[in-house]
Amino acid sequence: MYPDLGELIFRLFGVQAWPWLGLVKSFGFLVAMGFLVGGYVIYLELKRKRTQGFLQDVIELKPAPQKATVLQYVFSGILGSVIGYKILGMALNAAIASPDPLAYIGSTKGSLLGALIFAILFVALRFADSSAVKEMHPKGTMQKVRTPAYMRVGDICMIAALFGFLGAKIFNAFETWDAFLKDPIGSLISSSGLTFYGGLISATIALYFFARKVKIPFKLLCDAAAPALILAYGVGRLGCQVSGDGDWGIHNSAYQTTISGQAIPVATLDTFNAAKVQYPNYFQGNFRDFKEVPHKFLPRPAALSFLPHWFFAYSYSHNVNNIGREIPDCKGTYCSTLPTPVFPTPLYEFLACLVIFAILWKLRTRFNVPLTIFGIYLILNGIERFMVESIRVNVKIDYGFWHPTQAELIAVCLIFGGIFILIYNAIVKPKAALVEQV
Repeated sequence: MYPDLGELIFRLFGVQAWPWLGLVKSFGFLVAMGFLVGGYVIYLELKRKRTQGFLQDVIELKPAPQKATVLQYVFSGILGSVIGYKILGMALNAAIASPDPLAYIGSTKGSLLGALIFAILFVALRFADSSAVKEMHPKGTMQKVRTPAYMRVGDICMIAALFGFLGAKIFNAFETWDAFLKDPIGSLISSSGLTFYGGLISATIALYFFARKVKIPFKLLCDAAAPALILAYGVGRLGCQVSGDGDWGIHNSAYQTTISGQAIPVATLDTFNAAKVQYPNYFQGNFRDFKEVPHKFLPRPAALSFLPHWFFAYSYSHNVNNIGREIPDCKGTYCSTLPTPVFPTPLYEFLACLVIFAILWKLRTRFNVPLTIFGIYLILNGIERFMVESIRVNVKIDYGFWHPTQAELIAVCLIFGGIFILIYNAIVKPKAALVEQV
């Protein structure tokens, strides 16, 4: 595992890099990359739909450019000082900030020098932007501005990131309610504990209102975003795999973890049962029922013998949360490995997302009826998540005869929602159009 850039350099080259490299977390970096590649895909799709005539440019009346006011300079200075206070503070105190950058940002710690430097920088940028205004207009002067839909991608990504994070945190709080009640503030500002579907639902609602405001047909935006969503989700899951953030599957009891942290196959359940006795702190601390720790005895199938063993059982050595037992003679910040290997579900989801993205990217030009691609996305995404939940560790809801996880419930809703959209587009909508023509 490579939880951050400093750990990556250390594990690959044996060189203890600068402490500030520990601030570059692999999970956060790959999530950011997910937003970037997702935004680019949306940009391409909105541009294609504009070329095909499905999207029209929006002409708006906006205030003409004006010279910056004193209040704007003050705001720029305050914003710059806040950002600089934290950024330089984190860089100068990397050893303290790198274990949990979000917690440091939420604290009162920082650098006054950084605040001063960034305040001057932001004011200078505001001055340069103000100086670029070539023509002075009377205050209140409006001008017509033509804005293609694809130029809104930056706003779309910002809204999706903000409301997606909030929704992911809120849904995770409901999913882990007992732990949330013990430390509500710590749970909300922690970099771990994110529920994807919560983020998806919250971001979708926020983008619906944004699309209405900027006059982008929401149905077309959904179709444009469908391939981007699954690709961004896959890249984010790759971040889970690389960092070892705890979002993995149940134990594969057909394998054991060696002293050095490698997963090797075993013949019986005896090794797994022995590990539960040997490492009670890990098992009792991570599972409610010590006697019924979720696991499956699944050796590597003969038909898939070309795949490495770690594809079926991963020990997540050097994981970011230091979960598990200590690795002997380990040097560095992250020196833990799981006592028994687990199914690397983030890796499975990453690969599944690549396949779904390829399917959606291939089909996107074959359907022009709005929401069709989005309906297919809902079905494939729901199926993927429902299947992987069978080997993931998650809190289950007790309905008596059925014990689903929160993700399984939402996945089922997505599948039926996608089926409804496709049926409506194929049967109901054409009949309605025929009635109107008659």
